Amino acid sequence: MNETLVNQDELLKEFEEKIENEIKIEPRDWMPEEYRQHLIRQISQHAHSEVIGMQPEGNWISRAPSLRAKKILLAKIQDEGGHGLYLYSAAETLGVSRDQFIQWLHEGKAKYASVFNYPALNWADIGAIGWLVDGAAITNQVSLQRTSYGPYSRAMVRICKEESFHQRQGYEIMWKMMEGTKEQQQMAQDALNRWWWPALMMFGPHDSDSPHTSNAMKWKIKRESNDRLREKFINKTIPQAELIGLKVPDPALVKIGEDQYQHGDIDWTEFWEVIKGNGPCNQQRLEHHIKAHNNGSWVRECANEYHIKSNK
Repeated sequence: MNETLVNQDELLKEFEEKIENEIKIEPRDWMPEEYRQHLIRQISQHAHSEVIGMQPEGNWISRAPSLRAKKILLAKIQDEGGHGLYLYSAAETLGVSRDQFIQWLHEGKAKYASVFNYPALNWADIGAIGWLVDGAAITNQVSLQRTSYGPYSRAMVRICKEESFHQRQGYEIMWKMMEGTKEQQQMAQDALNRWWWPALMMFGPHDSDSPHTSNAMKWKIKRESNDRLREKFINKTIPQAELIGLKVPDPALVKIGEDQYQHGDIDWTEFWEVIKGNGPCNQQRLEHHIKAHNNGSWVRECANEYHIKSNK
């Protein structure tokens, strides 16, 4: 038998034993190319989502209703930028440069979370984004703390701590608005109506329709399926909505047990259209990122020049 094939079989066996025994795969460890490519796609998409996700909230820094709200929003957006940096750094351990990841994003070859292609129309939307979008992110990311790739797993530990603050920040905004005037209550309900379904879509398509779920579960990159994570989020969030007087915009919603609900059908046509680039803000989000990246080229050039000179 070909010696190379024998070595490959031994390496694959060792890799699978590590996965089975919950031993983290590290950058210098041997890994199947399919595993590496899956991680490159998933981690870079996660990083892009954190950075693009700063845009809908960044528009509201100057219009926050109080100094306290402005400070909290600034801290949240700063956190999101940091999350992007952690994740790009984790993705780079797989042998792809950050410049390449960003180039793929600008060329439309890389994706980010579809939810960030919806507009933030008023201050209640900032509450809905924090409560629902970051709440959905936490539901997914808590399990990613146990993902099989070491750098990704370690990045998620800090990210999850900060995302829990973001979720509470958003819920506080919605709670305060529901204690306010009729107009403020209507704004909060309208924001929930517009962000509920995009938040549910964040978990991805049904497991049977997802081309990546099978390998991700086998390699313990994902620890729970899309549908299971979506159920967890729904069961946790509906009581939160009801507590402050909000109504989830799902006429087919049925309570089937204690803190357990069966939801209506998601509009997957809308989901795939947004993924394809046809959402309300796809073009705006990408153009803004390209412009900001190009405008910041002088900073990167200066930093590189300083680094070169300081190491001579």
